[in-house]
Amino acid sequence: MATFDSTKTGLKTILDEIVDGKLQLPDFQRGWIWDDSHIRSLLVSIARSFPIGSIMLLESGGEARFQIRGVEGITLSNGSQNAAERLILDGQQRLTSLTQVLKLTSPVKTKDDKGKNIERFYYFDIEKALAGNSSIEDAIFAVDETRQLRTNFGRDVILDLSNKEKEFERFCFPGAQILNSDKWEEGLMAHDPAKFPRYMEFRKRVLNAFREYLVPIIELKKETSKEAVCLVFEKVNTGGVPLSVFELVTATYAADGCNLRDEWYGNPTQNISGMHKKLAVQPLLRDLEPTELLQGISLLHTYERRKDDLDARRSGRDATAVSAKREHVLALPLASYRKWKDKLIDGFFKADQFLRMEGFHHPRFLPYRSQLIPLAATMVHIGERWLEPVIREKLARWYWCGVLGELYGGAVETRIALDLQDLLNWILQSTEQEPTTVVAAGFQPSRLDTLRTRTSAAYRGIYVLLQREGSRDFFWKARMVDLDRDECKIDIHHIFPRDWCDGQKIAPRVYNSIVNKTPISYKANRMIGGKAPSKYLQQIQTHAQVQISTEQQDEILKTHLIDPLLLRADDFQRSYEARKRALIRIIENATGKAVLPVGGETPPEDAEDEEDEE
Repeated sequence: MATFDSTKTGLKTILDEIVDGKLQLPDFQRGWIWDDSHIRSLLVSIARSFPIGSIMLLESGGEARFQIRGVEGITLSNGSQNAAERLILDGQQRLTSLTQVLKLTSPVKTKDDKGKNIERFYYFDIEKALAGNSSIEDAIFAVDETRQLRTNFGRDVILDLSNKEKEFERFCFPGAQILNSDKWEEGLMAHDPAKFPRYMEFRKRVLNAFREYLVPIIELKKETSKEAVCLVFEKVNTGGVPLSVFELVTATYAADGCNLRDEWYGNPTQNISGMHKKLAVQPLLRDLEPTELLQGISLLHTYERRKDDLDARRSGRDATAVSAKREHVLALPLASYRKWKDKLIDGFFKADQFLRMEGFHHPRFLPYRSQLIPLAATMVHIGERWLEPVIREKLARWYWCGVLGELYGGAVETRIALDLQDLLNWILQSTEQEPTTVVAAGFQPSRLDTLRTRTSAAYRGIYVLLQREGSRDFFWKARMVDLDRDECKIDIHHIFPRDWCDGQKIAPRVYNSIVNKTPISYKANRMIGGKAPSKYLQQIQTHAQVQISTEQQDEILKTHLIDPLLLRADDFQRSYEARKRALIRIIENATGKAVLPVGGETPPEDAEDEEDEE
């Protein structure tokens, strides 16, 4: 059965329905943004009977219920939402422009070619319009909100149409009279009857083009599902700013009295603090997006439904799929959102606690925010049991395999859904089958040579592993993790300095690798400068505020997995190889998997180091 109809409707009929509130907008439609030049081009197209494209509407009263509003500029009475018979999915800008120009007596709110907000009234110069189709574009013009055209930075008035008599005198026809010109015609006849025949020719050739114009209409029937409506809107809304899942779900929940935006961002006037503010107390959660919360709730909702289906002996396609995909988030029932939201918020807090125990403290070095989603959803089901040593070890293996295997980049909705199911089976049913992410994770030794910037998840992960190993600062001697928590300007810097490496003809792609980098404070890095390691180590060791023995300094270097003897000998190659082996050991410990070279495969290649680290 077809879910849409196609027809043509008169422009005047469509605009009358907009003014009467029979045709409104779903609230996820953003504000009208067309500029003055677009409006004039639209008017030219209709005046010349050119096509302006089809309009897509949705019949009201079906499953797809949205908070709705009138077209900009239209004042509707209370309860007008009940009058809406159809909603505009595509064509908002065209219909809003035409409504404001042709149906309203107030100025049109638009923008100039520089994006500045302006107000304009639109007119036809009748004589120019009658000069032929090629002159229509020149015949359409706009004046300011006082119905005047000014030059010399607004100081000089070159055209004044501020009353009807001046319009008649200049023979300029107002846009708001195009669809019904009775009063203007009566006025012109009284003011200057000699012009009336010429005007009638204008009405026949130009005004009738508007009055007889038929707009192609595609109307989705009310039986169309909510997710289908949202998908259709995204496909046709190619010229606008893409809408997020959060905005679309917000519009659907609003129809049932749930203000999702207030619940996430808060509303001080309603004494609503908001979930985002609550989460942002923890640094690792402060950048969490509302769409990620909805994805987590979708996981929990579909996981519960799948479990019920399997208990009812449904299988295959008859069983609900666990999903965080866009279409399933859009289909998320409000009741399920309300059921799971607080539990998931608590799950995110448990995920944050787990990550801090794993060594993560700063969001700048959080490898993947998307991996928080299945982690938090898992926490909802296992509760405080995540603290049990065996369970926590499994969570840690899964997490580090995702990070160091670099498996959570790009589109990860499928992986998120699989990981939730696999983790819960692995943890709660003590199955020997490891999660897909653990099985798929692999780290090639050569990847260490190509990790150069913190945009890579593995780069960030290794930084945290080094801190977790107990690395201590070259200058302050304190643990790096403690200095990092206190915002002491800790960053990853070169062990063999860049300038020294350049002098030794060592290639940047080599010395910029993470193998030659480690967490160092700004104080130590300033002393390192571009010196050879043997020289900067001696300088730091004898500094009045440091004063440590060679043995003590060697112990600090070892916390960074650096061989002290090789570093003091300025032996870049052997030091590099020794540290690479040491980094491989901590990667193996974190993932529980051996790091083995894979023949025939080339590891990902990071861009050259763009960070100003010296």
